[in-house]
Amino acid sequence: MSDDTTDPATEAFVAHRNLLFTVAYEMLGSAVDAEDVLQETWLRWARVDLAGVRDERSYLVRITTRQALNRLRARQRRKESYVGPWLPEPLLTAPDVAQDVELAESVSMALMLVLETLAPTERAVFVLREVFDVGYDEIAAAVDKSPAAVRQIAHRARRHVEARRPRETVSPSRTRQALESFRRALDTGDLQGLCDVLAPQVVFLADGGGIRKAALRPVSGAESVGRLILGGIGRSGVSLTVDPTVVNGHPALVVRVEEEVDGVLAVRMEDAGITGLYYVRNPQKLTRVGRETPLSLR
Repeated sequence: MSDDTTDPATEAFVAHRNLLFTVAYEMLGSAVDAEDVLQETWLRWARVDLAGVRDERSYLVRITTRQALNRLRARQRRKESYVGPWLPEPLLTAPDVAQDVELAESVSMALMLVLETLAPTERAVFVLREVFDVGYDEIAAAVDKSPAAVRQIAHRARRHVEARRPRETVSPSRTRQALESFRRALDTGDLQGLCDVLAPQVVFLADGGGIRKAALRPVSGAESVGRLILGGIGRSGVSLTVDPTVVNGHPALVVRVEEEVDGVLAVRMEDAGITGLYYVRNPQKLTRVGRETPLSLR
């Protein structure tokens, strides 16, 4: 990218960069892929005659959406050979993300996992309409569909997501309390203490990407999950630290073994307790937990 910050194309791109990254990340669940999409967006934007652009933000979002869709469709094929569960790449986020309830909800690990169950075009339409409030005509131009078709896709995607997203809103303070109890139980090897903060139907997913050891299938049930965690994360004989952090706008835990990051543990919290545990161990997905990633809906 050009270093000439007085160039109008560069100024517009930089002004909207955080928004464009957020659009790409919510469509892809991968910061690495989102950054690649931004590079592709810039290359196309730099060739655009700005005299013919009425709305720079809309034009940039359209380019980003198309590039993200291309990458999402190609990744669908790669995921079929992925070893074990695929989890979104966790992002260390600033306090302002957590304070923006709408933004925090849109990038939560729980919702990102639900978005993974949508077809690529459905995901693009849902993200643009429900998260970024983009008009149907603009979405239609971005996904190469008619506005009428986009309305139908949006309705179908919304119904699909609503049936699967967390039904209750739990405060960040309650989530932090649950994670602190979880951390104490892990530190002391207290199985009952773990089970007390886990919902009876809790599901544990681990992503090692075939690089690090991780459960290859979902594990469900409080006692089964508790025993797995104590025998895995809580294993003896290593120097283990578990510290609170904020990932994707929500309280989470970062696990270190011998002072090196071993993984990030995010949760889905509902009234019954922790209903989802998402442990990302794949080192290729842990590059964004040491520095904050700025996100924006505007």
